[in-house]
Amino acid sequence: MPALREFLARWRPAAPPGRAFVGAVPADRTAELTAELAPTLALLDDTVAEATAIRENAAREARERRRTAAEEAAGTVRTAQARALRVRSETAARLRAEAVADAEREDAAARHAVRDLGDHARARTPELAARIVARLARDLGVAPHQEAP
Repeated sequence: MPALREFLARWRPAAPPGRAFVGAVPADRTAELTAELAPTLALLDDTVAEATAIRENAAREARERRRTAAEEAAGTVRTAQARALRVRSETAARLRAEAVADAEREDAAARHAVRDLGDHARARTPELAARIVARLARDLGVAPHQEAP
């Protein structure tokens, strides 16, 4: 780094241009500035290289994380599909069992209703038969409990 005096010398008033001096070389301000800034910029070269390495590592890690996430997602989908099949099968079996149980209950209720109807019919048959015989006997003019001519 240049000393303060050298740094301030850049703004020192210069004399008006005069005659050219033989053998004089014009000042190369670009070379002077480059030489002055080169050490500072050289310090940044390591930082730039480190930043580049960090970006490359981050990109590599991001690719790896995306790949891992895609594999996990695919595994989750496969697991969900297998579970969905199992749940569908279990649900179908449960619904089938419920339908069979409902049918058996309905069948039992129907058998009970038929049995009750049969019992009721058997209980009323003698009474109805007696009424029918009495009506026929009256219509035919025959006394009940007599044989027809």
